Amino acid sequence: MTLFHFDNATFGYNGRTVLRDVTFDIQLGERVALVGPSGVGKSTLLSLLYEQHPRDVSLVPQDGALVRNLSVFHNVYMGRLQQHATLYNLVNLVRPLRREVGGVTRILDKIDMTEYLRTPVGQLSGGQQQRTAVGRALFHGGTVLLGDEPVSSVDAHQARRILSSINESFDTVVLAMHDIELAIAFTDRIIALQDGQVVLDRPTAGMTPADLDPIYH
Repeated sequence: MTLFHFDNATFGYNGRTVLRDVTFDIQLGERVALVGPSGVGKSTLLSLLYEQHPRDVSLVPQDGALVRNLSVFHNVYMGRLQQHATLYNLVNLVRPLRREVGGVTRILDKIDMTEYLRTPVGQLSGGQQQRTAVGRALFHGGTVLLGDEPVSSVDAHQARRILSSINESFDTVVLAMHDIELAIAFTDRIIALQDGQVVLDRPTAGMTPADLDPIYH
């Protein structure tokens, strides 16, 4: 089943073309990495993918989009705001219910963040904030996750645990990534961008980081 589709599509803003002649499909169940130098349009492409299925997608934006003066619990809980009535959400803002605390705690355990449940996000390191953003997406659930550099601020061990949790939790995953080794290890397909165009689209099976060197030079 085709989930995302582009056919010779061109995109831009403020009079500047960012992506041009983009053609590819992503099928339900695929795990895809978008790679390429900074500024080639990976984030723009993720945004366009999100626009195709906004209600079905859990999103990890590059900036995290967290509320710094609220706790980790509240930021992760926000992943399900739309699933509850306003009054229920207000109750959990003031005095979180045990059921919701338990659900969030189970998510935080997957990303080594349980000890920060009550900590305001503004007091966390960059890597901890990034894990919180991933936790919110995991708590939101669904079948599709789009992530814009979701492990760029964590160490290699944490990155592997987070990517494993993402793959275990979602049927379809599309990640913009700079770390080529992780991209190859945790996805089954690489789409590489250069100068706003797709210059490589192939399975990761048998691929090595050296195969992608020309993309960056």
